[in-house]
Amino acid sequence: MLQWLKQNDGVRLAYRWRVGAGPTLVFLPGYRSDMLGGKAVALDQWCESTGHALLRLDYSGHGDSEGVFEAGTIGRWTADARAVIEAIVPGEKILVGSSMGGWIALLLARELSGLKGLVLIAPAPDFSEELMWAGLSAAQQRAVMEQGGVHLPNPYGDPYWVSRAFIEDGRRHLLLGDAIAVDVPVRLLQGQEDASVPWRTSLRIAGKLQSRDVRINLIKDGDHRLSRPQDLALLLREIADLL
Repeated sequence: MLQWLKQNDGVRLAYRWRVGAGPTLVFLPGYRSDMLGGKAVALDQWCESTGHALLRLDYSGHGDSEGVFEAGTIGRWTADARAVIEAIVPGEKILVGSSMGGWIALLLARELSGLKGLVLIAPAPDFSEELMWAGLSAAQQRAVMEQGGVHLPNPYGDPYWVSRAFIEDGRRHLLLGDAIAVDVPVRLLQGQEDASVPWRTSLRIAGKLQSRDVRINLIKDGDHRLSRPQDLALLLREIADLL
């Protein structure tokens, strides 16, 4: 059932909470994605059949949540996720982060209590700097800094707005330049035909993590979405292993 959590600024964040056995799985979607994507729905169906608890949520400006997408930042969306998790999830939890959700999961993992593990699907920490900003032309970079933002083509849908606030906030949350203080089991799933996030990013994450219990699954013919039946089956096996 769709529910909402009202923030201090009046924005209502949408979530779906499936009661069940713990640890609770928490699905964190990617950039411009939501809790009704293929991986999130497959996870919900699996939890329904196995009796496990699951929290799905939409960041502000995404899916059923209120707010303006163009005003969002990594910091804001991380705070959104943390607010819903802390309000709804009792006890132990495992974060399942897809793409940008993997970045948010790593940021949250340094702060949340009761964390039992992470499952990261094509994780994209630091993408605002290494992929977005670095991929802009000099003219586009000037437009971001002088005019407040620029529209970029999107291979998955309508063009999207990259704002100066998004880039500058992202720089305050970069992870790959130093050790990542996360010491729980981590499972990474990464397609080697990912056209959005370089597959070696998962290797870099593994090298930076404090945890010694880290396993990477490289899917040679896998793309960024990793939503094929065989990809979903692998995801569910890794989650079951952590549980």
